[in-house]
Amino acid sequence: DMVVRGAPAIGVSAAYGIALGVKNFVGTSVADLEDEFDYIAEVIGKTRPTAVNLFWAIERMRGVFQKSKEKSISEIKQILIIEAKNIHDEDIESQRMIAEYGGALLENNSTVLTHCNAGALATGGVWGTALGVIRGAINQGKTIAVIADETRPYLQGARLTAWELQQDNIPVTLITDSMSGHLMKKGRVQAVVVGSDRIAANGDVANKIGTYMVAVLAKQHDIPFYVAAPLSTVDLNCPTGEEIPIEERNIREITHVQDIQLAPEGISVNNYAFDVTPNELVAAIITEKGVARAPYTESLRKMFE
Repeated sequence: DMVVRGAPAIGVSAAYGIALGVKNFVGTSVADLEDEFDYIAEVIGKTRPTAVNLFWAIERMRGVFQKSKEKSISEIKQILIIEAKNIHDEDIESQRMIAEYGGALLENNSTVLTHCNAGALATGGVWGTALGVIRGAINQGKTIAVIADETRPYLQGARLTAWELQQDNIPVTLITDSMSGHLMKKGRVQAVVVGSDRIAANGDVANKIGTYMVAVLAKQHDIPFYVAAPLSTVDLNCPTGEEIPIEERNIREITHVQDIQLAPEGISVNNYAFDVTPNELVAAIITEKGVARAPYTESLRKMFE
């Protein structure tokens, strides 16, 4: 239902979801608690297939549980709550570092185009990833304006990104998704910064549908296309973007607007929630450990050492 969206926020929510689910366990056997943990993790793991932060958080919580099995049930419950809070705190710190590294890449007096919402509302709060880069540049004394794609069909750009930036008094102009190429051609865009839901080992980037289109347009107009994401979004076990599962959502998101049907009854509809941008279109990937550049297979792996 998109109550929680944004890969980092999904990961943090998964950790809290497991901790709260285990907290509600009323049995007396650690073996039964482990079965309950596995059930909770399975249910949460089926919610959003593209965002790898979800599975990263589940496995991290599972690892902590496995190391704590010799303790009492009450101790295990408390340990998992603490670990979920640690994941949340680390997410906020990683955003701060992404903001610092990414902000340095943006030129003063530039206009940045962003797609979807990769701000505080998509993370554990405070900075965001793509919007964190913009906030970081402003904190470094730069003058930055933003162009926000509306991001059909769920309109995260119009509903969330535009609102976030207005709250921070950051100049923002809202456009339709199909307008970005025109503005690039007119010289209105100096950089593109987006977030990501999963980054393959070779640097291919899965992000909100329409990101690939923006990246192609940026390449055509010699505009740097930056991706901002924590290392928890990088999936070294996924060789290329071809292996990233792409979520498909309810067709009503396209056929209806505010419950008013616009499309003809019975029309065939595709509603892919994400697409994959090939690594050759990506100027840099901004993480909490620094800025990765091509060849990404080498630069991303080094960040995990």
